[in-house]
Amino acid sequence: MAARAPEDLDRLFAGAMNAGDLDALVELYESDASLTPAPGKVVVGIDAIREALRGFLDGKPKMTLSPRVVARSGDLALLTSKWELSMTGADGKPAKMGGQSVEIARRQPDGNWLFAIDLPLGIESPPT
Repeated sequence: MAARAPEDLDRLFAGAMNAGDLDALVELYESDASLTPAPGKVVVGIDAIREALRGFLDGKPKMTLSPRVVARSGDLALLTSKWELSMTGADGKPAKMGGQSVEIARRQPDGNWLFAIDLPLGIESPPT
């Protein structure tokens, strides 16, 4: 599963999330990438990203995703998308969450694109 263009990353991410494929999700990130899975929490590196994403897969999520903007400059790309996740919550009840993500992707030496920075909840400050 390779992203030959930055636009492919979000589509591949949603497909892997819907399939419950943790390995495929993790393969979309650089080895030293960062992910912000919750406000104020940043994880760095493949092992930490794997653990953060594992928590989402426990609820057997179904994701819908609409890419919004892609801006490229050389080997870097800025991506945003609107997404929604339907899943089973920790209490066993249906739950939904969504947001407007912001990601930075980088073209790798083999020509494929990977996430370097992933902010699934975007850049808005959480409510205080």
